[in-house]
Amino acid sequence: MFNQKSKSETFQETPTPGGASIIASGTTLKGDISSSGDIRIDGILQGNIHCTAKVVIGSNGVVNGDIAGQQADIMGKVTGTIKVKELLQLKGGSQVNGNIHAGKLQIEPSANFNGQCHMTEGSTPVQAAASSNGQADKRTEKAVLAGA
Repeated sequence: MFNQKSKSETFQETPTPGGASIIASGTTLKGDISSSGDIRIDGILQGNIHCTAKVVIGSNGVVNGDIAGQQADIMGKVTGTIKVKELLQLKGGSQVNGNIHAGKLQIEPSANFNGQCHMTEGSTPVQAAASSNGQADKRTEKAVLAGA
């Protein structure tokens, strides 16, 4: 009388590749996340993120762990190391406590960053030259400031 298809035939079992994953506000997740698509965190994550695409930490998002991705926009709070192959943007009101490694860096004036910055050329980190006393020379990192 009605459609003869079973419920299992009407739903797709295979997720679409490259889709975005969202941890919504009010959600707390403990554990590591790996994804080949974009990730947005608006809740709380107690763990690491490994992503081959873009990572976005919303203004209410909190991450206590390391972040690795192609690109990242940080608007919330991150405690841990951030490694981004391309552009890392620290938006206004963001708080980052930890070291960052990025190909390009953009920091808005009201962002708060505490840690070391390591700029990379392409996907290979730039190596500091050793001085005669065996310690690495300090070099100046280039940061692209918003509005500059």
